[in-house]
Amino acid sequence: MQGLGSFSWANHKKQCLSEMLGTYLLVFFGPGSVVAASLLSLTAIESLLFVAAVFGGTVAVVILGLGRFSGAHINPAISVGSAVAGLLKRELFVPYVVFQLIGGILAGLTLKMVFGAVSGTTLGSTELASGISPVEGVALETAGTFILALSALTAGSLVKSRLKQAVLVGGTLFVLILFIGPLTGASFNPARSLGPSLFSDFFSGQIIYYAGPVLGAACAGLVFGLLRRSHGK
Repeated sequence: MQGLGSFSWANHKKQCLSEMLGTYLLVFFGPGSVVAASLLSLTAIESLLFVAAVFGGTVAVVILGLGRFSGAHINPAISVGSAVAGLLKRELFVPYVVFQLIGGILAGLTLKMVFGAVSGTTLGSTELASGISPVEGVALETAGTFILALSALTAGSLVKSRLKQAVLVGGTLFVLILFIGPLTGASFNPARSLGPSLFSDFFSGQIIYYAGPVLGAACAGLVFGLLRRSHGK
């Protein structure tokens, strides 16, 4: 894989800043909704629907607003999947991931500034539900990210309408959070987990939310790439 030697900031600043801003918005509003749901004393089902809607809606809005600049990966795992599938230029892979992580970290800092005074908050950090083992957590995060990455790869390469892309990916994330959120927190995104955990000092089991999404997205990229080649695309 080519390194940063072939990367030109002047030629790709819009893509990089788009990924940073998009990831910032996702990691601020998504985990922020987790904290807000607890402060509003919502029931479990109300909290789940609220958080899923905020995550899915934020992704949809980012795709609509920033997708034309960078494809709106806003997730290092999606960039891994895109690279494996051959849909992301090699010189953009490292910059995309770096700027996504920066966006996630800045969002974590903002969450700390906004909610840091709230007693007992972990800023919406992802954690496993009681009774879910680390192995089960990795498996769930891998499976969820596999589905999410397949939807993102399909949307980015086969769906022409930006609105339909937004609905497909945002809707997929919404449904996945409904099913997997109560079990793992439904991260599917290393930047989403890194930002809040970094500024809440909550690192318990966080490796699950880096390993699972990367593995799931890489598998999705491999499958999608094989399907594309088998159909001559």
